[in-house]
Amino acid sequence: MKYGQQEYDFDEGVMFFMAPGQVFSVEVNNSIVSKHSGWILLIHPDFLWNTSLAKTIRQYEYFDYSVNEALFLSDKEEATIAGIIQNIQQEYHSNIDKFSQSIIISQIETLLNYSERYYQRQFITRKKTNHQTLDRLEKLLADYFNDQDLTTKGLPTVQYIAESLNVSSSYLSGVLNTLTGQSTQQHIHDKLIEKAKEKLSTTSLSVSEIAYELGFEHPQSFSKLFKTKTNYSPLEFRQSFN
Repeated sequence: MKYGQQEYDFDEGVMFFMAPGQVFSVEVNNSIVSKHSGWILLIHPDFLWNTSLAKTIRQYEYFDYSVNEALFLSDKEEATIAGIIQNIQQEYHSNIDKFSQSIIISQIETLLNYSERYYQRQFITRKKTNHQTLDRLEKLLADYFNDQDLTTKGLPTVQYIAESLNVSSSYLSGVLNTLTGQSTQQHIHDKLIEKAKEKLSTTSLSVSEIAYELGFEHPQSFSKLFKTKTNYSPLEFRQSFN
């Protein structure tokens, strides 16, 4: 199986999600007798039109996860999902009436909500892997803000951080929210404020010089963020050490 340009190899129950425009393919190797079975649920965008799901489907971030971030299901979880799919299949093959669309939509919403629950479970049960991701994030941010070339590099973006950790930005956000209760952007800001406090308390650089050294184009933006995060202006924070 291929998801985009990456091969997808699996031997247990696995589930993944794709948004319009993404590419999935299956290559059959006749020399290998496969015992795998499964299903694909394809939904035309027009089917969601004027339904509750049309307004909420973008909240399910796993549609943007990459190949190595699939959902691995237990036997019990797989049975639950399979039951929902059977309900959809049964309704799809029944005589169509004015209730058909709303019933199928409600089943799809149930499937997506269970999947959201199972991803939260996976973030917790795969603690070792996810804590390694958190450790790598902390090191990446520390190295980034210790770089003397921040003036030209600018502040790190969420997309840059995710790519550097070889995960999708939405998956990284899910992991961090589960482990720490904070988003990737909040982690970036926390590390930034930590570095700013160090410079304010140990150097005689002006607030503007510190702002530029930390990658800000405008010192006012730095001062505003610092005030929001600490309840002190940069100068007030510095004066508290004198």
